[in-house]
Formats: sequence, C-alpha cells, structure tokens
Amino acid sequence: MDSLATLIVSPEAWLALLTLIVMEVVLGVDNLVFVSILSNKLPEASRGKARRLGIGLALVLRLVLLSGIAFIVGLTRPVFELPFDAPLNAEGHPVVDLAFSWRDLILLAGGLFLVWKATTEIHHSVDTTPTDDLLDKKGKGSLGFTAAIVQILALDIVFSIDSILTAVGMTEHLPIMMAAVIVAVGLMLVAAGPLARFIHDNPTVVMLALGFLLMIGATLIADAFGVHVPKGYIYAAMAFSGLVEGLNIAARKAKTRTKRG
Repeated sequence: MDSLATLIVSPEAWLALLTLIVMEVVLGVDNLVFVSILSNKLPEASRGKARRLGIGLALVLRLVLLSGIAFIVGLTRPVFELPFDAPLNAEGHPVVDLAFSWRDLILLAGGLFLVWKATTEIHHSVDTTPTDDLLDKKGKGSLGFTAAIVQILALDIVFSIDSILTAVGMTEHLPIMMAAVIVAVGLMLVAAGPLARFIHDNPTVVMLALGFLLMIGATLIADAFGVHVPKGYIYAAMAFSGLVEGLNIAARKAKTRTKRG
C-alpha cells in the first residue's frame, strides 16, 4: 500500500502512465481494426455483443499476462535456431535472426493468420456471389458468432503479448501497467462501435482496413525473423492513407450533394 501511495503522488509515475496509455492505444489500433472488420461479418444483432466480448477478453487476457509478467519476459529467450547461415548485409551483420523464441513463433503465427485472413476477405469483397448478396439483404452474416470470437481471441493473444512487452520496457511498476491497459482497452471499447459502423458504411474503407491488416501481418512476420520495422513508419503510413481516404469520402459526398442540388 505504501508503494501504491508513493506512485499516486509521484509526477514521474503519472507521466509514465500517460505515456504508456498513449502507447497502448496506438498499439491497440491494429486489434480494433481487426475486431471491427470481423464483427461486421456477423448478423447485425450480434455485432455489438461480439465487439464487447472480444475487447473484454482482450482486457482479461492482458491483465492475466501482466500477473505472470516474469513468464512473458521469458518468452523472449531463444528456444531453437535454424541450422542455416543467415545472409549478411553490407556491414557484415545477419539480415535475419534465425534463433526463434516463443514470442517470435507467436508473432509468426499471428502474422501468417492476418495475411491469410486479410487476403481471404479481400477476395470475398472483390469476388462476391449472388448467394452472398442475398444473405446480406436478409441481414444475415457470413461468419458464426463462436468462430468470430475464437479468431478475435487468437489475435488478442498476439497483440496482447506485444503490448505487454512494450509496457515492461517502459516501466517497472505493475500498477501503472495495469492502469494503462484498463484505460486503453476502455477507450477501445468506446471507439469500437463508431469505427465498425464507419467501416460498414464506407466500402472503400473496408478495403483500406484490409490493406492495413496485410501490412501489419507482414510486419509481424518480419519481426519474428528479427527484422524490426519501426512502428512509427507503419502508423504514419496508416494515418496518411486514412487522410487520403477521408478526402475521397468528403469529395464523393460533395459530388452527391451537387447532383441532388
């Protein structure tokens, strides 16, 4: 209790909390986009429940992982190495890291899953069938509720481990980590509904979001092989693409108003 009271009155602790909340929110964008796209595949009556359950499970999972923080940190230790010589760059350093930890394997599996899922959804969006259209008109979904939750939970594990390792690198105080995770996931829960509706109402945004998932999946795969792409580059590209798409949406609405006028 004395330690908690000390943290409450410490400016450094509050600064660490604010910084960590921002980082957790930024890292949560990937998860939020995936949850929004997947929940929109469900019948309309089940979408809100799926989003709340999926994000709620993410919160529980992250708090559980935080309670076993020593185990999570241990996931970064190599468990095996491929018996090959990695190619060297111009400076004589290996281009990729062929020593894999459990964290690397989880990131690899998550990246492959994201690439597969995004590619499948892009194919479905581009090559729709009359049966799919009929189902959409009747308000039915093309994905079962349990299947959606399982897929959300699978990605929750990947994103949660990445989130927890980031938190461990920024502060050593467990209460600050837990508070940041609770606030960040709470903000995700508030933003999930509006984001899902916006994606649903703008078909071009769906394709853009799927492109984001492809990029994130490729980044996770690269990270698993020791090729670390700065996340600032990824989020800057996503923000720029989102800005361009926002301008396109505004231009289409202006053109529609002009035709009606």
